[in-house]
Amino acid sequence: MRNIKLTIEYDGKEFGGWQKQPKSLNIQGEIERAIKQITGEDVELNASGRTDAGVHALGQVANFKTESNLSLEKFVMALNANLKKSIVIKNAEEEKEDFHARLSSKEKTYRYIINNSKTGTAIYRGLEYHIPQKLDVEKMKVAVKYFEGTHDFKAFKASGTSSKSSVRTIYKAEIRTDEDRIIIELTGNGFLYNMVRIISGTLVEVGLR
Repeated sequence: MRNIKLTIEYDGKEFGGWQKQPKSLNIQGEIERAIKQITGEDVELNASGRTDAGVHALGQVANFKTESNLSLEKFVMALNANLKKSIVIKNAEEEKEDFHARLSSKEKTYRYIINNSKTGTAIYRGLEYHIPQKLDVEKMKVAVKYFEGTHDFKAFKASGTSSKSSVRTIYKAEIRTDEDRIIIELTGNGFLYNMVRIISGTLVEVGLR
């Protein structure tokens, strides 16, 4: 039995999130379907984390176990040929038997981008949130540092989360700018349902005052 690790990029706007759900298009289900088309196996695809509806990924890590002898290079080619264009398998590696994408994960990084120009953008409108009111970035940079460390983030999760504990550790929280764009980046050991969106919204409130 081989343990295959995938590095995945996807445009999440048409998906209801990573996790399999009966009435919504999802990333996990689409990739598992493609694996079955290639190997004939029903596999369980484990992700390093479950992204919410509409969230994109540049380097989502997931793993599955297979009896297939297909080479790693051919796995990548075959999966991409059987997936929607909005999902791309960037890499495949063979890992030790005990590797598990979620349990072996050390940290995760989420990025939230705000377009703070007056007009917004046509081309990148699905990748960033437009706020035409001028934000005070310096105030936001001060505020974001309060999220670093280990805290109970109960006030920063949406209803419906299945996590037993709302305590999380944020290793690094920073804000930087790129012309009219404000980039909020959080790196931690895990995130609650809609936690990054709610934190970003809080930082926007700070920037508007």
